[in-house]
Amino acid sequence: MGGAGPGGFQGFHSSIDPEELFRKIFGDAAFRGGFKSSGQDFAETLWGFGGAGEVVMDLTFQQAARGVNKDITINIVDTCQYCNGTRAEPGTRTIKCPYCNGTGMETINTGPFVMRSTCRRCHGTRTFIPTPCKECEGKGRSVQRRTVTVPVPAGVEDGQTVRMPVGRQEVLITFRVASSDYFKRDGADIYTEASISLAQAVFGGTTRITGLHEDINLKVPPGTSSHKIIKLAGKGIARVTSYGFGDHYVNIQLRAPKQLTPEQRKLLLEYAELEKGTQGTITGVLRKHNDSTEKHNSDNIKEEEEEGFFSGLKKKIFG
Repeated sequence: MGGAGPGGFQGFHSSIDPEELFRKIFGDAAFRGGFKSSGQDFAETLWGFGGAGEVVMDLTFQQAARGVNKDITINIVDTCQYCNGTRAEPGTRTIKCPYCNGTGMETINTGPFVMRSTCRRCHGTRTFIPTPCKECEGKGRSVQRRTVTVPVPAGVEDGQTVRMPVGRQEVLITFRVASSDYFKRDGADIYTEASISLAQAVFGGTTRITGLHEDINLKVPPGTSSHKIIKLAGKGIARVTSYGFGDHYVNIQLRAPKQLTPEQRKLLLEYAELEKGTQGTITGVLRKHNDSTEKHNSDNIKEEEEEGFFSGLKKKIFG
């Protein structure tokens, strides 16, 4: 017996049109679409063509640092509220698919070929909807406009993205945090500035500053110089990826008096004449030099006079 060879199956002729065969097996829509999905499984509405996959939320510095519940309005794909997902018009019901007799499969006889495929009418669901829902076009889901509350965690940073389930989908929310004119941030730590008077710098005291969650009475040690950094432990921003809080660092700025009364000026000049260790000169103050050490009649001032002077200085300048 020889093989069929190039002329094998001679005498067999088929009258089947291949295009017609594919149409019967896969349906007209699939044939035209190149065997791609014939459509999406939800209905478009006046709200749009699909659900929002990503949303950008604007936050102030305080909202991001403290955390906040903030509402946003977005498009989502969810169960049709008109038919409650039944896909049928309210008041009607689904029936057994008459095309596949409720089997979900379809048998196609075309000449010598017998093909079985998923039912083109019920798509394997075994049911048929005589009157599809008008809102969702018989798909059970639709594009809806919904306002949801986003619980923004304390400590989120600019550009950070979180996932949030909304309905039957997940939405990516990216935070856009505005900068602050008062606070500067470095991770969970915050930095601010506080100005103090000359009297506070010399004698110490307290100054009131704005904290992240409340106002703070900041204690200023005696002899505090300008640009001294005071650390307030645990007064910063909550750590998102770990426990605890950052710190609040306060940069002290010395506020020099711009206007003086004659009495204040006189007392400060007297103090300037007694001051030691000054590099350079002081305007309006004559100072004598002896062995590179600045003096101005300091050898003639007794301890009792110095104590009286400082008492008067404190009373006149600072009340």
